[in-house]
Amino acid sequence: MKLLLTPVAIRAALLLLAAIGGFVLGMFLIRRVRKSLVADQDLPSQVPLAAEGLPVHAYHAVIQQLKQQKHELAAQQQADRRKAKASDTLSSTILSNLSCGVLFLNTSGLVRQANTAARQMLEFAAPMGLQTADLFRNATLRPQSGASSAQGTVEEALAPALAGKAGIRGLLVNYFTRDGVSRVLEVAASPVLAEDATLMGTTLLLTDKTDIERIRHDQKVREEMSCELALELRNALTTIAGHAQQLACSRDAELALQLADSIAQEAAQLDRTIGSFLGGARAATTSS
Repeated sequence: MKLLLTPVAIRAALLLLAAIGGFVLGMFLIRRVRKSLVADQDLPSQVPLAAEGLPVHAYHAVIQQLKQQKHELAAQQQADRRKAKASDTLSSTILSNLSCGVLFLNTSGLVRQANTAARQMLEFAAPMGLQTADLFRNATLRPQSGASSAQGTVEEALAPALAGKAGIRGLLVNYFTRDGVSRVLEVAASPVLAEDATLMGTTLLLTDKTDIERIRHDQKVREEMSCELALELRNALTTIAGHAQQLACSRDAELALQLADSIAQEAAQLDRTIGSFLGGARAATTSS
């Protein structure tokens, strides 16, 4: 009995009781964990059963909502296609009715679109796929005001616009068609940039300046003729005035006849000069 009451025996008994309690507690926790795992494994098989218990009208409502969204999306896509088609039709109608030629070149410099006016000016039935060197193969640059001659070719002059660096304005070109018809075209080039500033292509705007340049040429010729006429009139009037003074101071009948005949010749020449000038101006007015 004394042996059981010793401190060593008491400590051993306490340790035994603690071990038994820990063992019981561990067994309890293990059973709880095992039940939790079994419940998790049985959950997927119970979900369909719970889903089968949902009302049927809920499925119909979800399906109807999906169909409605699909219908709205299809209607929106169809409306977008109609808008795009209407925009393309409007653009084509406007371009086809323009008196100026419009061409669109891609980033490689190839023609992708050309309206009717551009085809007529360049006399190309289908310029699509051509480059600027092909379009303006028979064209030369007209010298700018104050310059004796033009520098470079048309393709070189359009190079900055085709590269997307800068636009070109007021470029005058002497264009010769395949039939030998000469035209004066004013070319403007503008690069087309996307929202992110990347180059999408280049537009060329052609304006036929042939009639205007012909009118300017005729006007220049008439100005030169007017200057020549004014000089001839001045010389003729000076001669007539001199002969008239001599005639007034002369008492020689034979000299008077010669002076009178010279005055008549100068007057006739003056009349022919004025008549020729008026005839040329009338013909130029009629042709223009």
